[in-house]
Amino acid sequence: MRQTRSDNLLDSSLTLRMTMHEKKSELVRLPVRIAVFGAESTGKSTLAAALGRRFDAPVAAEYVREFWDAHGGRIEAEDLTMIARGQIAGEEAAVARATGGLVICDTELLTNVLWADLLFPGRCPAWVRAEAEARSRHYALYLLCDTDIAFAPDPQRCFPDAAGRAMGRRLWRETLASRGLPFVEIRGSAEAREAAAVAAITAR
Repeated sequence: MRQTRSDNLLDSSLTLRMTMHEKKSELVRLPVRIAVFGAESTGKSTLAAALGRRFDAPVAAEYVREFWDAHGGRIEAEDLTMIARGQIAGEEAAVARATGGLVICDTELLTNVLWADLLFPGRCPAWVRAEAEARSRHYALYLLCDTDIAFAPDPQRCFPDAAGRAMGRRLWRETLASRGLPFVEIRGSAEAREAAAVAAITAR
């Protein structure tokens, strides 16, 4: 039977709707990303590891720690691009490993930008800043770790005193609030933090 022009249009419309449905289904299947976020020495890595175990989910590690160790504890402004790329690659590798629909991210690219601005003012590459803004919308939830635990000295850390801790708390919180990103504040003991994080992830 010969197809008319209207038949062709109908076929094209059906094909388009099916393609859009397939793409929506693909997006639904993508793993949910949870970002563990906060200033230095706020228990992020401990919490991320605990959540990875609890949910049997891959954890995307904080790449700058690996970079710091590999380069003898020395980071320059020229390294910011490599560090950002490493953070992105690590997160995408964790997403590729996900089988249960959840990925735990031990920090993310907004933190790279915050540290770049603190330590190397004016040197953060424009693409890193833009990518951080775009990727911040990928996370279903941010777990904002408070500074209510003791500071753990570490050569990589910079602001151990009370003023520095308060500055970090305020800056990291404002970063989420000013962008309207979804977050819950996590505080207390390690056990309390894990329980609050699990409840928040489960309820999202």
